Amino acid sequence: MVPKTQNKAPNALKQNLKMADLVALSVSSVGPLFSIAATGGVMAANAGLWTIPSIGLIAIPFILASFIFRLLNRHFPHAGASYHWSARVLGIKASRFQAWVLILAYFASIPPIIIPAANYTLNLIFPSYHPSTFAEIIAAMFWSGFALIPLLRGSRPTAKLTQIFLAVEILSVLAIVILAISRWHAISVPMHFGKPPIGGMIVTAVVAATILDGWEIDSYASEESVNPKGDPGLGGIVGALLALGFYAVMYPLMFGETPLGLLSGAANPMSVWAQRLLPHASFLMLIPVLASTAGGLWLTSFILIRALHAMGREGLVFRAFGQVNNRGIPGIATIATLGAAFAVTLLQSLFSTLSSFFGLVLSTAGFFLVTEFFLDSVTASVFLFRMHTSRVDGVSHRHRVLLAGSVISALTFLMFMIGFFIFGPRAIGGSVDYVVGILIAMGIAFVFLVKRHTVIYMFHGNAAVPQIEDELIDAVDVTEI
Repeated sequence: MVPKTQNKAPNALKQNLKMADLVALSVSSVGPLFSIAATGGVMAANAGLWTIPSIGLIAIPFILASFIFRLLNRHFPHAGASYHWSARVLGIKASRFQAWVLILAYFASIPPIIIPAANYTLNLIFPSYHPSTFAEIIAAMFWSGFALIPLLRGSRPTAKLTQIFLAVEILSVLAIVILAISRWHAISVPMHFGKPPIGGMIVTAVVAATILDGWEIDSYASEESVNPKGDPGLGGIVGALLALGFYAVMYPLMFGETPLGLLSGAANPMSVWAQRLLPHASFLMLIPVLASTAGGLWLTSFILIRALHAMGREGLVFRAFGQVNNRGIPGIATIATLGAAFAVTLLQSLFSTLSSFFGLVLSTAGFFLVTEFFLDSVTASVFLFRMHTSRVDGVSHRHRVLLAGSVISALTFLMFMIGFFIFGPRAIGGSVDYVVGILIAMGIAFVFLVKRHTVIYMFHGNAAVPQIEDELIDAVDVTEI
């Protein structure tokens, strides 16, 4: 069914991203060097050498999810991506809960990026200086402000700056791998896995969700693509596979060349490893890690900003978030996102320890990222089973492989979510279950208390147009695109 109104939606985003831009955003958003630096110590403390197979286990549903996202992007390109797909397939109430989960998942991922960015900057400029809280706050303020520069200039400038930082990161990864292989015989250490710590592995796998996501950014940039029903999703597949490739090479080298006791709980295990690789110039490792961190900061923010823009445009959150400035940028949502993230960072710096903050926030972010992808997999399963058919040479058929992949992905994510509730308190502390439980309860309240929104923006041709909620089922495109 063609939407009744053909007028271009108000506050529409500019369509200026090409395929190369989407790929760069997806790959850089994974931020492999930053991800290892920020989470490697936490994961090593929970699972030891079993960190490596834990990442492999959680990678399976994430790789499947990248193909699922490709499918849903082809049918429902939208700046809100996940929560919009849920609205089109599962209904408005399910969509509202998924919107809540999406906000939590990505917002909880931003402060753990700002703090390392601040610390890496201070360590790089002042190697022998132990930074004070005030210095950390100033550096955090700098990076929060710096991230606003590309984001407020637009998606294309953001993509171009990202490409520069991505080039630095990829060249650095190649150099690190070559150096690590050349130094293997000189600094390698014995690796004894021992009995697998099941609880620690599950918690590690959930935390690993924060290092295996990010590739889905091209889904949230789909409205800004020049080919919204063709390009988005491909960059995500490339990013997901490349992320797994990075970790498949980097983690075995790091664990094989650094004693586990030094890596476990380290604030930056990459620096610990660098002290063995480059004893007299270990600070050089901070340069590519900082480049990876900076890119991850504005790209993680980009995802949340586009989602908030879509929600604001439809009245699900503050409508001001749905407005765009004269550059076609959701400026209010951008400033609010980075401002709120900096406020959380400020509170953490003043009132809690770094280790407790990282353990709780990373775990919370990981849990809700897993929940987000679980809900996406359920959406895809329902869509493929009940709503989607395609015709080839006049014969109707279903995508059985994709359907099986989406079901397997959903069940796997669900298993990790349940396991997290069982084993999380033992590895992180009893408060984590209470925090997650309270946030889920708030999400349920959000579903029933939020103001009813009746207009859902969809794509007709290459333009976003409003669609009345009651017409959603009739408007679902179930043909092969």
